[in-house]
Amino acid sequence: MLKHTLLHPAMLAAIARAGHHGRIVIADGNYPASTTLGPSAELVSLNLMPGVVDACQVLESILSAVPIDFANVMDYERTGPYALKEDPPVWHEFRRILKQHRPGVELGLIEKWKFYDEARSKSHILTVQTADRRIFANMILDIGVRMEGE
Repeated sequence: MLKHTLLHPAMLAAIARAGHHGRIVIADGNYPASTTLGPSAELVSLNLMPGVVDACQVLESILSAVPIDFANVMDYERTGPYALKEDPPVWHEFRRILKQHRPGVELGLIEKWKFYDEARSKSHILTVQTADRRIFANMILDIGVRMEGE
């Protein structure tokens, strides 16, 4: 029986095949997951119904199973129809979860169009499409190294 909280077989298989620097995308319900897959990436759709499953639940399950070196979010727009004046509220939750499970890993920012390019890289191993309705609830996690004693 697994000791961590990640139980999804396809997600576990993709992570098991990956190594250091493999990238996992956690995508909100608006993210174009099918058109931003890397050449070796799996797409797991967990978008059961609006709001179920959300990005924070996926983040917590992944952090229970694999070490993370970097966590980067898609930076929000400051002009145009989707502009925000401050960080999206979901980022506060992401920071809280990272602090709890991976102290020292800070939330980095990647410009929107560069985020899509990063997601299409050869290092991209998995996208988890959620049904999160919060905007800018997209994240790229870089897998770290399991240290002796972990």
